[in-house]
Amino acid sequence: MKISKGTWLVILGALLVIIDQVIKVLVKVNMEPGETIKVLGNWFQLHFVLNEGMAFGMAFGGVWGKALLSVFRIILFGALWWWISRLASRRETPAGVLVGLAMIAAGALGNIFDCLFYGMIWPETVMSGAPFAFMFGRVVDMFYFPLFEYKLPWQDYPHVFFGAVFNFADSCVTVGALYLLIFQYRFFAKEDVAK
Repeated sequence: MKISKGTWLVILGALLVIIDQVIKVLVKVNMEPGETIKVLGNWFQLHFVLNEGMAFGMAFGGVWGKALLSVFRIILFGALWWWISRLASRRETPAGVLVGLAMIAAGALGNIFDCLFYGMIWPETVMSGAPFAFMFGRVVDMFYFPLFEYKLPWQDYPHVFFGAVFNFADSCVTVGALYLLIFQYRFFAKEDVAK
């Protein structure tokens, strides 16, 4: 029995979302917010942060910004999945394009799940000031790579090179996007010309 491209993409996406959620739940139930576990000295740490906003700890407009962001993520995920399913039905679409897009969609879905349901599962993850738990859960972030510190000559305090704390879902989105930009740009350039 031959498995379709679409089925493989659903399996890949589901696997990535499951990995993301297992990591987040393990961190959530075994660590306190702000707690750090050094994995490779100071270079790689698990640092538990509850992120109220976007990827890599960026914030977006308080409670109502969070609501708009959650709705926007759901709409974007739906549009992305619709586009992937259309591309998957075309024989000439390279498998790499589909895998890259599936990684982006899975990463988005992993963080959507946190926003929608974590506040209902763990009330302490609800964003402060939120009117209700659904849609206002904070995202669990944990990967931290403070590779080195540097100081700008005109400032008195040090900066951490790549000081963002992120999660597996963020990694899926970033790796999928970089892969598409670096290795699959010709496909998208051809798509533009075809229009």
